[in-house]
Amino acid sequence: MTASRAALAAALLASLATGCRRGGDENGAYSREVADAIPRIEAATGLKFKRPPKVEVRSREQVREFLTRKFNEDTPAQELAGEEAAYKTLGLIPDSMNLRNFLLKVLDEQIVGYYDPATKVLYIVQGADEQTVGITVTHELVHALQDQYVNLDSIQKASDDNDRLTAAQAVIEGQAQFEQLSIMLGGSDNVALRVGGRDKIREMIRENQSAMPVFATAPMVIQESLLFPYLSGADFVQRFAERRGKASPLAAMPRSTEQVLHTAAYFGTPPDEPSVVTLPAPRGATKTYENTMGEFGTRLFLYQHIRDEQDAARGATGWDGDRFMMVQGPGGRGIVWASLWDTALEAAEFSDMAARATAKRTGAGEATVPGGVRFASKGRTTRIVARPVGDRTLIVYSDLPDAMSGGVIDAAAIKVTTR
Repeated sequence: MTASRAALAAALLASLATGCRRGGDENGAYSREVADAIPRIEAATGLKFKRPPKVEVRSREQVREFLTRKFNEDTPAQELAGEEAAYKTLGLIPDSMNLRNFLLKVLDEQIVGYYDPATKVLYIVQGADEQTVGITVTHELVHALQDQYVNLDSIQKASDDNDRLTAAQAVIEGQAQFEQLSIMLGGSDNVALRVGGRDKIREMIRENQSAMPVFATAPMVIQESLLFPYLSGADFVQRFAERRGKASPLAAMPRSTEQVLHTAAYFGTPPDEPSVVTLPAPRGATKTYENTMGEFGTRLFLYQHIRDEQDAARGATGWDGDRFMMVQGPGGRGIVWASLWDTALEAAEFSDMAARATAKRTGAGEATVPGGVRFASKGRTTRIVARPVGDRTLIVYSDLPDAMSGGVIDAAAIKVTTR
């Protein structure tokens, strides 16, 4: 969702502060805004622009075409189809939803401006809303500065580990938001993202839903996935600045959303690096997609069904790595998801929460099986089974058509390695 996240920036940030557009002039598009923002951004980040950033004005249709092309390049059809299938199988989006079409509608709704790492140009929509242009210019100029020190294009195209990609996006977008808010509000001390801050920001966005009707109708997983890099990312960057001063968070990206969410996971000695979970080839089915869920994705799955944010956060705490696989076989599609947990207690807590979520999602009763539980409903069987791996515990969650109910992977063949 890289392109759609980038396009959402201006509209979401407009909920937080008011920009002041003075307009372009004969010396270049928004040259005064750029000239005013550059020294502030350099002072806030401790980084210097190596070359002047370019800003160009384009029609709304030109920017829409560009972002649609960028979306398609950054999110191949096969990968988006796999993500859509996983979301539907886990009950996170409606079965009738076309994820690509919906995300493009969100993208179209939010077009204001976008920095393109490939062309090194910040594009602004001609005639864009006055309140959002100033915000967009500052926010996207931070991205232009970041791109002069790290390769944003390569970071955003790494798609085989969604959790790590989301963590990296949280730093990229979080730094841009944090510094932009710091500049607009008169210093980092005024960027209130601590206790209740993120809830207040969400409430401000909800109050502005009339300006974002498509986003307002998005399933929770889409809304929260789009907001995470800005809200949790800015919170991470604030904690980084408090501990590392003017050091750049881009130099040592977090490797997981766990490290974004938990101070000790990133700043601890040693940091809590995620383990690598490797699934064996499926039996009697074809693998169609494979990726990671991460602590944040795990939290969203639990919250979607149990509807208790604190319980969902607690149930996802202790995550130490995961891998899921979408398969196609007799009876249709299915998912196998293996997650590793720091302690047996945390594994049991996740297993219990996942069972609660599954019971609510399927309406089926719980039955005991060796090592765990199962739920049978409407020609499908969901199993949640624990397996010890050294001093930690692996939870294998599978939701498969009954024709594949014998299992499509050998749980004993799942490999766990440390980074």
